[in-house]
Amino acid sequence: FYDGVGSDNGQSFVELYGAPGTLLDGLVLEGINGAGGGVTVTIALSGTIAADGLYLLADVDTGGSTGVPEPDAVANFDFQNGPDSVVLREAGGAVLDAVGYGVFDSGEVFAGEGSPVADAPAGSSIARLFADVDTDDNALDFAVLSSPTPGTAPLSVPEPSTGWLAFSALAVLVTKGRRSARK
Repeated sequence: FYDGVGSDNGQSFVELYGAPGTLLDGLVLEGINGAGGGVTVTIALSGTIAADGLYLLADVDTGGSTGVPEPDAVANFDFQNGPDSVVLREAGGAVLDAVGYGVFDSGEVFAGEGSPVADAPAGSSIARLFADVDTDDNALDFAVLSSPTPGTAPLSVPEPSTGWLAFSALAVLVTKGRRSARK
């Protein structure tokens, strides 16, 4: 969640999903500006993923408070409205996962995977669709949620069938083809 209605200050959050007990020490989240590719924020993570498989990182406002309920950790960050990307890196710098969102024009820097997910309107968020599926294509793996769900990710488990994934990929290609034809 990166674009609140009105001020984002103290409202933004990132959820990570993984095996309960996974140690996050040494991992880093980075915000990547689509205009030029510069790193806008770097957040060093620590702690472990909770028993429910979620780790909730919340933004704090200038007074140190957050509007995000029951975060596992807080930091001062403001991921920009799209087109931009958020990257999760190992201690050595290797990319573990990344999501890019918005419409990237020629000359802008996409640091996500595959194709970007749509830019979420103010008050909405982007979320991974399936807990145990990463196709390395953000357009297939993520969707816009009209209502953010901090700490209660609506992930589907187990992963979908191969047929469903193939249908989804075809739908994305058809949509992109229609967009290209309109330009």
